[in-house]
Amino acid sequence: MMKPTIAVLALAGSLLSAGEACAHAHLQAETPAADAVVTSAPAALSLGFSEGLEIGLSGVSLKAADGHIVPTGTATLAPGDDKQISVPLNGALAAGAYTVEWHALSKDGHTTHGIYHFTVSP
Repeated sequence: MMKPTIAVLALAGSLLSAGEACAHAHLQAETPAADAVVTSAPAALSLGFSEGLEIGLSGVSLKAADGHIVPTGTATLAPGDDKQISVPLNGALAAGAYTVEWHALSKDGHTTHGIYHFTVSP
């Protein structure tokens, strides 16, 4: 009789844990796309997440191939969509490889972070 009870409790614990993991804001889409080679420099970076974000504690930085931070405008949420961050670029990017580093705080208080790369071709 004890074994079914333990199994039910273990299953319930697993389901609750899976629900918490799904609440994190995971990067789902980005423009330029990860590992893309674009022929024209983008005017902005756009990152779409799986959960709504607290923009004040979320952000994006852009680094050139030599590691220098590329100046950008302020990250903002898209109007009516708290899952979409837009970061305007202050000027045209030169040809080369770039790294985007992002961090996100979801509305439920969980943090995530990551990086991806893209290249502007000459």
